[in-house]
Amino acid sequence: MPVRMQLNRVITSDLNDQRAIYLKEVEGSRRFAILIGEFEASIINRRLLEESPYRPLTHDLLKNTIDILGGTPVEVVITEMSDNTYYAILKVSRDDAIIEIDCRPSDAVALSIHYDPPLPIYVAEDVLEQVC
Repeated sequence: MPVRMQLNRVITSDLNDQRAIYLKEVEGSRRFAILIGEFEASIINRRLLEESPYRPLTHDLLKNTIDILGGTPVEVVITEMSDNTYYAILKVSRDDAIIEIDCRPSDAVALSIHYDPPLPIYVAEDVLEQVC
């Protein structure tokens, strides 16, 4: 059963060029980090600070595309970790069906905060057992 998590913080380090998002269990104390790219970290930080870009960026494009095609994003699920790589899906509802879209967790989390309220984030229990 997936566990509800929330974006806790974004860390950027100029010393070692690493960026990470920290996810925290909503009804518990588990938390863990996922290393992400500079672009995703910048997008997430910008959205958290409520700074709009001059022109739509990639995650804005995806949100607009989902909306125009009549989809309703439901949730983000981090489904697996294998060889230190996390895997995720974005669940979108359309015409009474749930469509699961394979994506990187960083992109899914970045997209999730483009919505108000942000999309729920879940992590598979076996992933949490591996990282916490």
